[in-house]
Amino acid sequence: MSPSSAPASHYTGIAIALHWIVALLVVGQVAWGWWMQEIPKAPPGPRAEAFNLHKSFGLTIFVLMVVRLGWRLRHPPPPLPPMPAWQRQAAHATHALLYVALFALPVAGYLGSAWSGYPVKFFGVVLPSWSAQDPALKELMSTVHLAASWVLLAALAAHLAGAAKHALVDRDGLVRRMLPARRAG
Repeated sequence: MSPSSAPASHYTGIAIALHWIVALLVVGQVAWGWWMQEIPKAPPGPRAEAFNLHKSFGLTIFVLMVVRLGWRLRHPPPPLPPMPAWQRQAAHATHALLYVALFALPVAGYLGSAWSGYPVKFFGVVLPSWSAQDPALKELMSTVHLAASWVLLAALAAHLAGAAKHALVDRDGLVRRMLPARRAG
């Protein structure tokens, strides 16, 4: 196999950047999302500002995930190191859950906002309204958003536990695949 046709040992730089940008935004979103629930409803200004910022970053994550999925479909990941089949299956299932949750959360959040009767703002810019207020659908999307947040947290815990195992116990280079490659010389 020639060096140019050998499988890559790292993700591409774009994939690595997207992974870490989304990871940082998700950590911020989770913390912000739980914190903003404690903001009193009156006066409405601070709570609305917090929710609008959460929505803006959620929509940003959605766009980044669309780009990430498109990139992933055109640039396959590097091969996994040797491991038992159950671990390989668990890794694939965890990644699938992460992707599903990272798409479901912003979609449910956006739809819930659209059906809430309040304007959806993206960093202060009011997005066009396409729907009338619908309390039942808003409540359904709130439930989906909450359930997806728990799925995301469980998948993140599994992802981090797997990464820690491979970095600290197996020391098989799996985690280095998602770190920028060191240049020789």
